[in-house]
Amino acid sequence: MTQIDKMKSSADASFKDNVYLASKPRYEILDGLRGVAALIIVAFHLFETYSKGPAYQILNHGYLAVDFFFVLSGFVIGYAYDDRWDRMSTWNFIKRRLVRLHPMVIFGCMIGAALFYFGDCEAFPLIGKTPGWMVVVVMLLCFTIIPLPTSMDIRGWGETNPLNGTVWSLQWEYLANLLYAFVIRRLSKVALTVCVFLFGCMTVMLCFNIDWLGVWAQRTEAAYTVIGGWSLTPDQLLIGVTRLLYPFFAGLLISRVHKLIKVSGGFWWCGLLVAIVLVMPRLGGTTGWINGLYESLAIIVVFPLVVSMGAGSTVTGKFSVSVCKFFGEVSYPIYITHYPLVYMQMAWASRHPDAPLSQHIAVSVGIYILAIFNAYAAYKLYDLPVRAWLKKKLFKQIAK
Repeated sequence: MTQIDKMKSSADASFKDNVYLASKPRYEILDGLRGVAALIIVAFHLFETYSKGPAYQILNHGYLAVDFFFVLSGFVIGYAYDDRWDRMSTWNFIKRRLVRLHPMVIFGCMIGAALFYFGDCEAFPLIGKTPGWMVVVVMLLCFTIIPLPTSMDIRGWGETNPLNGTVWSLQWEYLANLLYAFVIRRLSKVALTVCVFLFGCMTVMLCFNIDWLGVWAQRTEAAYTVIGGWSLTPDQLLIGVTRLLYPFFAGLLISRVHKLIKVSGGFWWCGLLVAIVLVMPRLGGTTGWINGLYESLAIIVVFPLVVSMGAGSTVTGKFSVSVCKFFGEVSYPIYITHYPLVYMQMAWASRHPDAPLSQHIAVSVGIYILAIFNAYAAYKLYDLPVRAWLKKKLFKQIAK
């Protein structure tokens, strides 16, 4: 390679790292569907406070929203970046994803730290034993989104982020992004299809409680569900990676194949379908395999179908457009910021077991409304300005 070639190669690499390629047009219906799932999972977590266990939870399958998010993520990542690698480096991609996701991760952790001691109750036995300096240390570590081991738990639930439990799914999302940047984007459609089939088999084994690696001995009420993925223990790690792989790869395959389904009133039909899946009661009792069949069909068939329908349809009418826009704007902020408020609700309910039903309803509804206002305010007043500032700092220019 001549000196001129070396200089040209260096210039090309610098260009790829320093230029922020303008975002592609968004799939408005998919944004709206993400909001539908996010709003349902907030309600699911609030109802969870009064649940006797997985089999008795109200809005019982709300946790499947995470698996739906992973399908959406795979599709959107493939759509947004598959055809841009000739103009974008791996480091450029990583910076883009950090700009998009990380400001709200930090914001959610700060809320979790600020409200930490308000959650002191029997349900969280370690809060009262945790000094303030330890909360600050954990907060700073959580800012990095690196999963914390159970030895650093300061709440008592063994979460990888004890200040903001829902970050566990973002940790898997980050892993998926890295896998995509370094490996998955290079796979052919055939290789991707093979992966989807194999990971679909893993999903079926999880849903049917087939302990193929011998790590699920302690699964009792969570058997025949995909519940889990938020701790650094062998069983939780296997559940987490299983919940990630099939949905993400399936979403990416849909974007590559691009066989989309057009439906009239697509947002409303898809939104209704997502809502039905997430609120469906537990099937087959506490140990029934029927629930495992239901969850495997929801993840393997229904969610990819919904994404294909949502991406293939067009949102029409001012009201539908406005709903999709608002749901899309609050979807990520509300998901990543609501759980510290839920911790507080759990603590209040634990300290006031004899309070009238009306008070419990008022507190829960109030927190739900607060979560929405907090998310929208965080999006407008914090997330958008911070992301704009980061783009200017990390990228020299914006190109189309």
